[in-house]
Amino acid sequence: MLRYDARVNTAVIDIGTNTLLLLVVDDQLKRVVDLCRFGRLGKGLDASGRLDPEAIAKSLEICREYRKVMDEHGVGAPNVIATQAMREAKNAADFVGPAEEILRAKIEVIGGTREAELAFTSVARTFADLAGRPYVVVDVGGGSTEFIVTDGTKVVSAVSVPIGAVRLTERHLKHDPPTAGELAELVADIDRYLAPLELPHDVPLIGTAGTATTMAAVHLGLATYDPDAVTGLRLAPAAVEQMRARVEAQTVAQRKATAGIEHQRADVIAAGIAIYARAIRRVAAPVMITCDRGIRWGLAFERQTR
Repeated sequence: MLRYDARVNTAVIDIGTNTLLLLVVDDQLKRVVDLCRFGRLGKGLDASGRLDPEAIAKSLEICREYRKVMDEHGVGAPNVIATQAMREAKNAADFVGPAEEILRAKIEVIGGTREAELAFTSVARTFADLAGRPYVVVDVGGGSTEFIVTDGTKVVSAVSVPIGAVRLTERHLKHDPPTAGELAELVADIDRYLAPLELPHDVPLIGTAGTATTMAAVHLGLATYDPDAVTGLRLAPAAVEQMRARVEAQTVAQRKATAGIEHQRADVIAAGIAIYARAIRRVAAPVMITCDRGIRWGLAFERQTR
């Protein structure tokens, strides 16, 4: 039986390099559905420049699941955005065409600047207490990382760099657990991309998306993920460094056994945490504040104001 709710008016799907996310909110922006599935569309993309056929098939199956969920909630056409994997893949059309047919909606492949703007909108709407204060939003994805600098009233700069948890894992971390040499190469690669960025110093760093929320879930020891618990959590730089060292020393099996780490993220989480650790160091941030509300929420906030 279909469950029609007059208050439901917005559905957003975020198709990323590692995950596909579905958010359905009502007209008061109350969360009705918030799902995360791992399609890993970025599998092998850094080396081949193409989407893997198995990843395409898996992600299309997720689209079918999401279409069914939306039908159950009386949602028509969702707002669908896709990020780094679709920007980069030579065969993106192999996924986009079938996915649009399944979802009954167009997929907008957004640029890195647009992705950064949505991340900022989400954070600014979520943390009203930060208004008027400078900070940096860092959104670590599977294939790219967005850096948004704000003076607390507007975006000063927004840039997307092609480093992410999946990409850097495939590029550098070949052993389980990674070797010291691999980890050194990982850090050097991250630092090479961070060096030219114009970033402020001694300001809070706000971490959004899956790596950041996983770090919060691990810190809290969450057996069951709670988006409200991780949003607003404050992590000291020393705590991030300790977590980085601990996770890098673990095997994938050991990470899977760690409360807060989803099994599908266990193989790439070390690279994701490393990006945050180096970004905190680069900014000299006194604190990292985590936020579950990523770009899917940014788009939902935008739709509400139209």
